[in-house]
Amino acid sequence: MPEKLLFEKSVAGRKGYTLPKLDVPEQPIDEFIPSKFIRKNEAALPEISENEVVRHFVRLSNMNYHIDKGFYPLGSCTMKYNPKVNEVTSSMAGFTNLHPFSPEEFSQGALRLMYELGEYLKAISGMEGVTLQPAAGAQGEFTSLLMIRAYHNNKGKPRNIILVPDSAHGTNPASVTISGFKSVNVKSNIHGTIDIEDLKRNLNDDVAAIMITNPNTLGIFESDIVTIEKLVHEAGALMYMDGANLNALLNIVRPGDMGFDAVHINLHKTFSTPHGGGGPGAGPVAVSKRLEQFLPIPLITKTGNQYHLKNNGEKSIGRIHTFFGNFGMLVRAYTYIRMIGSEGLRDISENAIINANYLLSRLKNHFDVAYNETPMHEFVLSGEKQKNRGIRVMDIAKRLLDYGFHAPTTYFPLIVKEALMIEPTETETKETLDAFADALIKINGEITTNPELLLTAPQSTPVKRLDDTRGTKQLDACYKG
Repeated sequence: MPEKLLFEKSVAGRKGYTLPKLDVPEQPIDEFIPSKFIRKNEAALPEISENEVVRHFVRLSNMNYHIDKGFYPLGSCTMKYNPKVNEVTSSMAGFTNLHPFSPEEFSQGALRLMYELGEYLKAISGMEGVTLQPAAGAQGEFTSLLMIRAYHNNKGKPRNIILVPDSAHGTNPASVTISGFKSVNVKSNIHGTIDIEDLKRNLNDDVAAIMITNPNTLGIFESDIVTIEKLVHEAGALMYMDGANLNALLNIVRPGDMGFDAVHINLHKTFSTPHGGGGPGAGPVAVSKRLEQFLPIPLITKTGNQYHLKNNGEKSIGRIHTFFGNFGMLVRAYTYIRMIGSEGLRDISENAIINANYLLSRLKNHFDVAYNETPMHEFVLSGEKQKNRGIRVMDIAKRLLDYGFHAPTTYFPLIVKEALMIEPTETETKETLDAFADALIKINGEITTNPELLLTAPQSTPVKRLDDTRGTKQLDACYKG
């Protein structure tokens, strides 16, 4: 049955709350708020009982696809299961009731947790310094680029170009532009990795850094990374690593050991904090010695057994987030790392790599493979031959919903036509992987036996196929009763 909006369920005079009596004298509101900011008419909020509110959102949650409900094979997004122990620790009263303005002496537990998390991330990444402030991976990119700019300005030789491989993560060019740099593309070779000769052609005295996702968005490890690092540093530029695919590298290889100067770490991708939905995220940045003095403030320091917030830094780029960051996400990531342990981190990456290669082995005879190199944690298929039979990758993605699966990333990376980028993560069982592979193989067969099923899919979801173009161009999220 269709679910009505809360506004449509609203009945005048009905309510689902009881407010406590005032424990302070009631005073006119205009004594505290300027009259120009006071609402002239009551807000048009729905009036509805508590049980109907609860039922409404429970029904919506059952209709919605989410990580506790099914498999998310989203390439480069690492939609792994969120362990419930993370929610237990992040809900502890000592954390949830702690005010951000609490003095240091009353915040030692939280400061210790953040300090230790930073130390773990430095050890995992092989870096010298870290900030936990960035609220997402994209803000981590932005923060890194600001530090890179500060580095070159401090040397008295400002630079304005950032090299971005065509296999890089999608947010990189946007971050470059927002940071005031110019993005210059570096091509891939026939193996799906950075073309060294094209890199050489683009390196010059205006290049500030290169942004590399490693393994890249094709799931392929940049095997020439030592050569790339040497060329870039000899040119006076810096090495930035997009940590979107760090889930493939844990305790196998570290960005710092590959010569990177900065890496952002998506806690929601690698360390199991909630992902998506517009909620708070976390994208800490770890840096080499070259960039350590430019880290945002405040930094957490330790003197003896006491932890402090260091708010001064002559060359710091300053604060980039309110207070210290999204603390609840930091608690979750800290819990995950402590529960997994050092040896378990390598198991995460090895299992993610095994799962991806197992899925590829099941699907490679039914779809074209973009590049024949052995991938790591994800791989990219091409639906070109399916398109030649009248079915687009988008149709396949919609049809997967009828089989109970979220679709993989589609049409990215752009260097692969009709791309299907698939990342199973380490948290999925062989049975789940087989069911997903079976669904894609059956859908491929339906192109011949019943193509209309794909062209009109999904058939079984609460909302049928939407007009994506119209939704983008004519977005209207306002209810008009």
